[in-house]
Amino acid sequence: MKTVVALRHVHFEDLGTLEALLHERGFHLHYLDPAVDDLSQVPADACDLVVVLGGPLGAFDEERYPFLVDELYWLAQRIRSGRPVLGICLGAQLIARLLGAAVAPMESKEIGFGPLTLTAAGQGSVLALLQGVPVLHWHGDRFDVPPGASLLAGTALCAHQAYTVGDAVLGLQFHLEADASQIERWLVGHCSELAQAGVDPCVLRAEAQRYGADLKEAARRVIGMWLDRLADEALVQHR
Repeated sequence: MKTVVALRHVHFEDLGTLEALLHERGFHLHYLDPAVDDLSQVPADACDLVVVLGGPLGAFDEERYPFLVDELYWLAQRIRSGRPVLGICLGAQLIARLLGAAVAPMESKEIGFGPLTLTAAGQGSVLALLQGVPVLHWHGDRFDVPPGASLLAGTALCAHQAYTVGDAVLGLQFHLEADASQIERWLVGHCSELAQAGVDPCVLRAEAQRYGADLKEAARRVIGMWLDRLADEALVQHR
């Protein structure tokens, strides 16, 4: 059986709409919470796919959150294995850090639904399926493009929204996986951040209702195509 390990930093920031897709593709799903789980008990190169999910901390916050030391070590082992890794928001920032790129705070947070602007490389990638589809942005940090990576997308507020390194590493600053039907969990869980950023939760709720169905379908197509390409490269098993 194919396996996927998802590193989850906040309980409600899970695989969202991608969970059903992965089950349909024959993956057995296992969540690990790096803040409390012992990652050393799970070999980093043993599973078919690793997804590193989002969270409200920073990629260089190990002094305040020491568990990040073990998580970064585990993730570095995974990257060295050459096996597939998908990073989302904080996950993409952690991968970028390990690949030698800077990660730093933005002048203002980017929170809300909005479309991406694809680069030429992005138009030739699986993200081409997101053309014109508003995705959920929810971050206050940004990453530089790692050495050897291809920049795929940006926005007016954040020029670096997605990158790929070869076939196996895909980093997304935005939340492709967000399940609009569960947006209330995000609004409650991040209510202090929303208040500090001056973002009205009523606006986000309305945007989720408006764009959620399109984002769900686009996410399935994007990640489905990515998994197909990984299978073609024999990086994961065929169904």
